[in-house]
Amino acid sequence: MKSFVKIYTDGACANNPGKGGFGVVLLYEDNSGKIYKKEFSKGFEMTTNNRMELMAVVYALNLLKKPCDIELYSDSKYVVDAINQNWLKGWIDRNWKLGTKNPVKNIDLWKEFLNAKKTHDIKFIWVKGHNDNKYNELCDKLAVEARNSSNLEIDAGFAH
Repeated sequence: MKSFVKIYTDGACANNPGKGGFGVVLLYEDNSGKIYKKEFSKGFEMTTNNRMELMAVVYALNLLKKPCDIELYSDSKYVVDAINQNWLKGWIDRNWKLGTKNPVKNIDLWKEFLNAKKTHDIKFIWVKGHNDNKYNELCDKLAVEARNSSNLEIDAGFAH
């Protein structure tokens, strides 16, 4: 039986593109019924909001050490709709092209996502941002703090 995990993610970006950050909250229960919460965040010198939203998801999935059943909560329509409305499958079928024939943005992260999700069963759930969802608000706080920190990393996949 797979472990069940709830994941909340959020991204933040100033000026888009600009300084960015993401926040992740993992919630899981052990065999005794004890619930654990772990928080993660990272900040970047130059990136976009959509990259931060997607990077948060990839980062969270890569934290998991074994296959899991996951409910993943995000306020990003970009991320949630790409999965739930099969945009991602269409992009792959069209060799990473949009319906307009333009290239898909953030291909590097989408490919990382495809690899990170392989062993998991994930249900993506959209939540309205800044609407009093306790863990979405916590992710937003973590993302903004990471974005505003002095310890910013380079987003190697961001095309200047």
